[in-house]
Amino acid sequence: MAQRRRRPDTDGVVLLFGGRSEIGLAVATRIAADAVVVLAARRPDDLETETAALLAAGAREVHTVAFDADDTASHIGIIESVIARHGPIGVAIVAFGILGDQARAETEVAHALQIAHTDYLAQISVLTPLAATMRARNAGAIIVFSSVAGVRVRRANYVYGSTKAGLDGFASGLSDALHDTGVHLLLARPGFVVGAMTKDLMASGVEPAPMSSTPDQVADAVVRALRRGRATVWIPWAIRPAFFVMKLLPQPIWRRMPR
Repeated sequence: MAQRRRRPDTDGVVLLFGGRSEIGLAVATRIAADAVVVLAARRPDDLETETAALLAAGAREVHTVAFDADDTASHIGIIESVIARHGPIGVAIVAFGILGDQARAETEVAHALQIAHTDYLAQISVLTPLAATMRARNAGAIIVFSSVAGVRVRRANYVYGSTKAGLDGFASGLSDALHDTGVHLLLARPGFVVGAMTKDLMASGVEPAPMSSTPDQVADAVVRALRRGRATVWIPWAIRPAFFVMKLLPQPIWRRMPR
């Protein structure tokens, strides 16, 4: 059974790292009512659609800030700037990342490193100062998006899956470190999500995995888990027992599993 905690104190700015993320934006719109929302993304002047969606959802104000996930040296400054301009962060949604091309990553070192940098190292670069900032005021919540791809890494997408395995471990440890500090970390583990991130994959002929979900379904589950004070959420919930069984499969069978 997923661990339960008291409902976190989420008063403050809603900060979305990955301002164009379908899932991140879907989560933000569900918690935007009467809040100041800050979208952090590349090309911050080109977020009119996302801003309009948040205002329609009841956001009091929506601001944008330039954010390059791979420019890790800039991350602390971005967080400090958001706080200085708009106040303390109530909820930080960390929803950036790339799927990458598995075939390229198996032969092109630079591409494999790019996936690892964006999906793992850059996540740590954002999560560490966010946690420190929130711990200083004993309040706030952080939403981290792992994936079932990292629960047991598959041959079909092992580069991406390995970054999720690393992120899952880091976030799990960080969640324990934040226990009893007043800061809440929610770790989301969705299965295959049918959306913008996977559309090219499906266009190439890859079929959605069983128990797939949509960005809206993921967002509904995440917000529900956040309000209940849960530490983890699997999406859909039935995928958790399924992966318990999959972890027991013999390696010769597992290596033939599709994405």
